[in-house]
Amino acid sequence: MQNDYEKFIKLFEKKTGISLSSYGEKQMKRRLDTYREAKGLESFAALFCELEKNHTSFEEFLNRMTINTTEFFRNKRQWEYLDQEIIPGLLKEKGTIKVWSAACSSGEEPYSVAMMLAKHIPLSQMSIFGTDIDHSILFKAQQGVYHERSLKEVPEGIKRKYFTKEGSTYVISDVIKETVLFKHQNLLVDDFESDFDLIICRNVLIYFTEVVREALYHRFHRSLKSGGILFAGSTEPIFTPHKYGFEAVNPFFYKKVEIESLR
Repeated sequence: MQNDYEKFIKLFEKKTGISLSSYGEKQMKRRLDTYREAKGLESFAALFCELEKNHTSFEEFLNRMTINTTEFFRNKRQWEYLDQEIIPGLLKEKGTIKVWSAACSSGEEPYSVAMMLAKHIPLSQMSIFGTDIDHSILFKAQQGVYHERSLKEVPEGIKRKYFTKEGSTYVISDVIKETVLFKHQNLLVDDFESDFDLIICRNVLIYFTEVVREALYHRFHRSLKSGGILFAGSTEPIFTPHKYGFEAVNPFFYKKVEIESLR
């Protein structure tokens, strides 16, 4: 069965560019076994055949395997840099901004952006999109209900202004919820919108192969306006940003420049 599992991992990576082995073998194998048995399949070879021929099963599988771990203003210092250095620069020449939170999970990230931007401009002058491959997690994001542990980095002033405590949970205000548009999206196959001032994609690309990561960097570059910013995760520094049309602003922020100017 181990060889069967290893072959499945390799075939799945070849098909999708997602390295399931990056999640830790014991944890992932347990999750895969549970899913396979629930489907009534006797082997991982049979599971891969099911994913190949049944698009619904494939989407369901991706949803099940997605790891959705996030919180508001995760990695606080990076958000402070975004607030103090990046946002003022993006707003310098105009008073509007278009933001995309890719693989946004349960919504903490795009909502964090909305609350931060509200210190700089009216909510009506921002467009924020949150996308994820998991339909169920997007539904949760749209509800805007969170446990207290997700708010541990939220400043008290923002918490009082934009959250209402209901029992053991916190509900985000309607004015913030209405600012973010959530959409289902598979980063590997779906089209990207364009003309973004800021794209946030954090702690996701680490699970993709190098080839897929490189393709996504190029696609993010095309989706940004000239001078736009890509905000990457703590574990995902871009070691050769010029290769994709970026220059490093700091270890987590990359500015779009015209590729010709890098030559």
